[in-house]
Amino acid sequence: MSEPDPAGFDPAWLALREPADADARASELLDTLRAHLPPGPLVIRDLGCGTGSLRRWLADRLPGPQHWILHDRDPDLLALAASDAGTVETRLGDLTELRAADLAGTSLVAASALLDLLTADEVDALADACVRAGCPALLTLSVAGRVELTPGDPLDAEVAAAFDAHQRRCDRGRRLLGPDAVAVAAEAFERLGAAVHRGNSPWRLGADRAELAARWLDGWVGAAREQRPDLATDEYLRRRLDACAAGELRVVVGHEDLLALPAGGAP
Repeated sequence: MSEPDPAGFDPAWLALREPADADARASELLDTLRAHLPPGPLVIRDLGCGTGSLRRWLADRLPGPQHWILHDRDPDLLALAASDAGTVETRLGDLTELRAADLAGTSLVAASALLDLLTADEVDALADACVRAGCPALLTLSVAGRVELTPGDPLDAEVAAAFDAHQRRCDRGRRLLGPDAVAVAAEAFERLGAAVHRGNSPWRLGADRAELAARWLDGWVGAAREQRPDLATDEYLRRRLDACAAGELRVVVGHEDLLALPAGGAP
């Protein structure tokens, strides 16, 4: 999950953000991707699939027929993702353990809001698996460390910096990449000879998405507070939520998408 949320991977949160995710994705990368997909039925692996929002967005934008393999470590989310997907396979388990042999026969590895939750070693392993398997990777909606709130507030920059630090925290012995994830992934794929394409995929939240903006604010400020308890975040959050409820707040949350094409793929 690339955005903070007090309920974690709550299906209600994932449903709330799905339209904003769909609008944000860097669809210009798909022209390049389609030119590098193999002929015939596609086998697509969705890593950390959640409730299946990436499949719902991507399936109609790629040539068919397609066979989707959905990976997640949460059995409830996996069941939800499979419930409206027709014939799919599901894989329950730790996706960081995937290696090239596991990707045999795979046409595309795809993921959404995943990279920033990984460590540098895990990203290296994912890149190695994809490149060795000759499999393109479309890795979308990673946090980019860029947040713009309009109108501005004197505390915006400190809250943003605290949030970014929280995203780079050490979690049970794992140093998360947070907003460094796309740069680290690009370097990992390029080091292995893959061609890397990047595209911006920002959320743009205004009065029409006030509920999502409010939920995002609550999680964003909550993560900053956890990182910097000394910040006066309670009053700040109240001001921001009041502006959001009044339809006066505009938020741009920076994300970035990455497409990696291993050498030797389809022309």
